Formats: sequence, structure tokens, C-alpha cells
Amino acid sequence: MPSIPASLSQRIEALVGIDPELRPATKPQFGHYQSNVALRLAKAEGRPPRDVATDIVARLNIDDICEPIEIAGPGFLNLRIRRDVLAGAVNDQLASPTHGIEQAAQAKRVVIDYSSPNVAKQMHVGHLRTTIIGDCFTRVLGALGDTIIRQNHIGDWGRQFGMLIEQILFEQLDLDTLDLPGAEQLYMRAQRHLEGDETFQAAARERVVLLQGGDEDTLAIWRRLIAISTAGFNETYARLGVLLTDDDLAGESSYNDALAGICDDLESRGIAVHDNGALVVFVPGFDAPAILRNSAGGYGYDVTDIAALLRRVRDMHADRLVYVTDARQSHHFQVLFALCRMAGYLPETVSAEHIGYGMVLGADGTPFKTREGTAVHLDDLLEEAEQMAAPEIALAAIKYADLSNQLQKDYVFDAKRMTATHGDTGPYLQYAHARVCQILRRAADASDASTSGATCTDETTDTAKSSQTNSPYLVSTVAEPAEQTLALELSKFGDVVAEVAQALTPHKLCAYLFALASSFSSFYEQCPVLKSEGEVLTSRLALCQATGDVLATGLGLLGISAPERM
Repeated sequence: MPSIPASLSQRIEALVGIDPELRPATKPQFGHYQSNVALRLAKAEGRPPRDVATDIVARLNIDDICEPIEIAGPGFLNLRIRRDVLAGAVNDQLASPTHGIEQAAQAKRVVIDYSSPNVAKQMHVGHLRTTIIGDCFTRVLGALGDTIIRQNHIGDWGRQFGMLIEQILFEQLDLDTLDLPGAEQLYMRAQRHLEGDETFQAAARERVVLLQGGDEDTLAIWRRLIAISTAGFNETYARLGVLLTDDDLAGESSYNDALAGICDDLESRGIAVHDNGALVVFVPGFDAPAILRNSAGGYGYDVTDIAALLRRVRDMHADRLVYVTDARQSHHFQVLFALCRMAGYLPETVSAEHIGYGMVLGADGTPFKTREGTAVHLDDLLEEAEQMAAPEIALAAIKYADLSNQLQKDYVFDAKRMTATHGDTGPYLQYAHARVCQILRRAADASDASTSGATCTDETTDTAKSSQTNSPYLVSTVAEPAEQTLALELSKFGDVVAEVAQALTPHKLCAYLFALASSFSSFYEQCPVLKSEGEVLTSRLALCQATGDVLATGLGLLGISAPERM
């Protein structure tokens, strides 16, 4: 079922033929919502707005949702939701294991490509955004019933492995002593060695040939580098609290065997052509071609991404493809999707979306870098935030700061501001949840009902479902404006999650949770809970319980924990 405002809007639109553009009323005496739809219709019909408004009210049958509609001023419609409807909506939410999130009418198989670090390199600030965003998409779409297939497209192939392996042999390095930071230092030493030693350059080139040719000794070292790197990645993933596992790894190397066949297929059909010794595809609407194979015979990432897309469509039977990478790769994915549509590799029944994100900026408004001008390691960012707050709170601050902005925009990494427990921050939402839990604990203690089940839930799993499904409280009265505002806000949760899943806009979920927490704060200030009695006490505790459930579930969808105490 849609939320109360969504249902109301749909029914008015079905009558008048245009969106009523409901807006929250500016003052409680005007009801809950206002619409200027009569004024807009009147202009088109050449009639007085109040006459049009009177006609609408006479024909509109929404008595099951609203109290009698008031016509105000030149023809505004003032709508007030019935109190029993508000109470019933909250009670339904309390009884629902998903707290208002409805399963999609038709579940899809969704492949989400995110994180994608490079072997022998620590994850840096750029990997922060792709990992957090992709994890959020995984949780939100999974909550609606989609089957999620995570793909961590790690960089585990290419010419750099020639110099890496050769440097290991040159140093006679014991790989058992190597961790991921050490592997990155090795990478830097190999680069310096490559720049200044022609003999080493030749050996590195030969090592690439051996690797691509399947030389077992070379492959053994290559596999050890991957194992060292993935162990380091997993430590960071655990620290971030994301859902990626080794089962989600899909290295570039896994597509090698498919590249020649794709090139042959596209060339045989006249889609790919030779241009200055390279095999390319000129995609209509784009100036530069996609390069499948360069003039030296090497395969580029264009054809690797085609192979990855093909596997996801044909073998994984995906209905929806989502790629989460830097916004600067937008052109690459536009070309990829257009090429694959043209080649018949990407059917029209399968959607493909590139979700580009902006950069993380330092306090000076420039890309976040070290003093040496290199990308800041992701673990260093986490440590900076943890200097301001406990790890659980610091992680909430980082994730919320990332997800609460429109993804394609840059944002400033300000650890002090992000970890504040006031304002539009992740810790503020955690604090709001903890405050709800404190109220419920006090109520349970006061009534000697500690076993009644009236507890908040700490949402930390990937199911985005609370274990609290049967509240001991029910809403029976919402007489005060602040109670009604909170009940209305609670009813919107399912619609917001559905919109985020469709449009992949997590900032809207963040905005909703902040609005909910703000509504709860106003309710708590204006409507004493624990000092109330009888059904007023029970109703207000039910509103608290529902708020705690939705905050915990919503934070869980963002990958943020909802602590019971702070």
C-alpha cells in the first residue's frame, strides 16, 4: 500500500487529471496538506478558482482518508487526514516485519559492480565512495526482494604484473612476509626500478609474456599477490561493515579467455573494423571509437568490460546492471552500453545504469590528497574520523556524509562536522534512535514489563528487517499536531525506499530519516511521553516504537548501525 499522502495524491489526480502537487500545510490550522490544483485548472478552463474547487470537493470521495475538505482563500484545498487513519497506519507499520517496505511487484536479478580495487595497492579515497554507495544499493534493492549479485571487478591483470613479479625475483622477496601495505611499497620500488633500468624493462616485458602464456612459476607468484591483496581488502571491508566477500570477486583476468572470441564475433559481423592496426568499433553518436585490441595485439579494458557485461547478461541472467564508478567514467559506460546494444549483447529487456559519483574534497575544496600529492588511503580516512568519535559513530559519520549528498556531486571530508551528534549527520540519527530506546527502556522499567518485548532493534544485518515485529503498544489517539506530523512522516517510509531503489538516490533516504528524526524531536518536546497516562501513554509509546523501528531499518539500508545506547 502507498503512504497516506501518496494514496491521497493518486486519488485526487485520478479525478482531476493532473498532479494535485500536495504540499505540507504551512500552519496546523490549515490541515495537513494543501493543494492549488483548482487554481491551475481554473486558469485553463477560464472559470473562477473557487467554483472549480467547489466542483472538486463535491465530486471527490476521500472520506475514508480525510476529514471534510476546506476551501481557503481564492480556491486552495486544505486537507486533514483522519486521526483513526493515522493511528491505523502506524499500527500497521508496527505489525509489519519490514515496517512499511513492500516487496517489488516483480523481483529482478540485479548485478551491482562496485569497489573494484587494484591488486598490490591499498584502497584509497576513491574506493570509499564506490564501496559505500554500492553496499547501500545492495541493501536497498535486496530489501525490496530483488536477487542481488555483487561483482567486485578487481584489477588483477595487465603489464604491471610483469614488473611486480620481476621485482620480487630481483629482491628474492619472501612473500610470506608481505601484506598489502608492503605490496604497495613493492609496487613503488618496481616502478622506480623500471624507470631507470633498461635491462629490467626488458625482463618485465618478458615476464608479462610468460604470465599470459601460462608459465606456472610466474602464475604462482601472481596468485600469491592476489591472495595478499584480497586479505588486505577484506580487512578494510570488515572495518567498513560492507557485504562484499571473496565470492563476489570477479577479476579482470577471469575474462581473458573470452576476449579473442568477442573480437572475432564483432569483426565477422562488420561491427569492429581495423583502424591504424588496431581493432575498433565506431559507435554512432560518439567521436572516438572503442578500442578492442591495440596495434600491438593487446586487449584493452573496453573489450574486458564487454566480456563482463556479456557474462552478467547471459550467464547470470541479469535484468538490471548497475555500475558504481567515478563520474569521470561516464563517457566510457555510455559507449559500452551503446556498443553492446548495437551488437545484440545487451537486450532492451535488460537495463544498464552507470551511477557516477563525485570526488571527496579536503577542507580547501581540492581533491583529498596527501602532502606528497598521492591519493589518501581509505584506512587513513577512517582513522581520522575515529580520532573524533568511536568507530561505530565515526563509520556512521563517513557513510552518511557520503550518501546524504547527491552522488554525482563532490563533497568535503570534514571529520569534525561529520561526527557531530547534532544537525544533519549520521551520528545525530544514531542518537535519535538511542533516545527512542531509552524512552522505551524507562517505560518498561516503570511498568515492570521488561519482558514485554518493547525493545529497540539494532539493525546491522543485510536484511533491513527488524526482529521487532509485534509491538506491545498500539496507537489509539493522535490528537496533538506533533503526533499527527510524526505519524504522517512514518507512513512515508515504504514509498521513500521504493523510490530510492528505482532511481538509485540514497540521499532521499537520508533526507527522509533526518526529517523523521526531526519530527520525533518536535513530538518529544511537545508531547510528554513518560508523564502521560492511559491510552495517551500507550499511543505515544507506540509512536516511539515505530520511530525506533523505522530509524533502525533505514539506517541499516545505509549500512549504518543503530545503537541502543550512546
